[in-house]
Amino acid sequence: MTRTKTKFRPLDGILLLDKPAGMSSNAALQAARRLFRAEKGGHTGSLDPLATGLLPLCFGEATKLAGLLLGSDKAYEAGIVLGTTTDTDDADGQVLRQRPVPGLDHAAVVGALAGFVGTLQQRAPVYSALKQGGEPLYARARRGEVIEAPVRQVQVHAIELLEMQPAFLRLRVTCGTGTYIRSLARDLGEVLGCGAHIASLRRLWVEPFTAPAMFTLEQLQQLAEEGGEAALEACLLPPEAGLAGFPRVDLDAAQAARLGQGQRLRGPWAAADPVAVHGPDGKALGLGRVEPGGLLAPQRLFRNTAGA
Repeated sequence: MTRTKTKFRPLDGILLLDKPAGMSSNAALQAARRLFRAEKGGHTGSLDPLATGLLPLCFGEATKLAGLLLGSDKAYEAGIVLGTTTDTDDADGQVLRQRPVPGLDHAAVVGALAGFVGTLQQRAPVYSALKQGGEPLYARARRGEVIEAPVRQVQVHAIELLEMQPAFLRLRVTCGTGTYIRSLARDLGEVLGCGAHIASLRRLWVEPFTAPAMFTLEQLQQLAEEGGEAALEACLLPPEAGLAGFPRVDLDAAQAARLGQGQRLRGPWAAADPVAVHGPDGKALGLGRVEPGGLLAPQRLFRNTAGA
């Protein structure tokens, strides 16, 4: 049976996808991109195959914002099994060691969690997408190479203990970019003296989408079958939705035209990088940078910006 080749089209917008378990972030992106027939797409930070939850997908002009969203704060709900460590630090890996779980009371666990809030030096999982020598660590790990995963500074804003059983914890974690919840679970297990790994992980939100209306691939497929592409497009946020929370600069028509031609503008703006630049009708023009002295420089402008 011959498979019909997808005819892609220009399409701009942000999709708040509820990624399913068992699928890589890139596979989820490509599945959604085929449904929407979007010519250009990117995601804003990988979720592990085991993980579910919010994966913002950027289509078309919105891909210019993907790097900013990648660096945003995030929140997760994590199920952690105590007493077993794995080579991937989650339930998808091979068991490395099993230890008895000591009798832990609520106060002891809360006290241990307090040590993981703030600025931390965290060692990434060996099985991660971080690159050394241009190659992801997971590729080297799968070949059986001995790997010294890098230690990076991360920020954990808050950890809430939602559930506690003799060998299981459920946490809500709010953190900054680059934080590995698998590493947090692994290190927490060592502090508790029994080891641990992630059994389930769900991303709840990514700034600025802190109350996201997410869509599953199944929901999108049903919408496509029942309402066609118009129903799908109604699920997209405009690219400028990704600019919420950044300092805003408003320009008149003449200034917008000059910025679109690559010119720098001086105005009464406070220094900031990046800034969300808007035209006289309130429409987002793209990203800029305000240098000391109020000098606005264009950075990544949307395609329809005047003169761009």
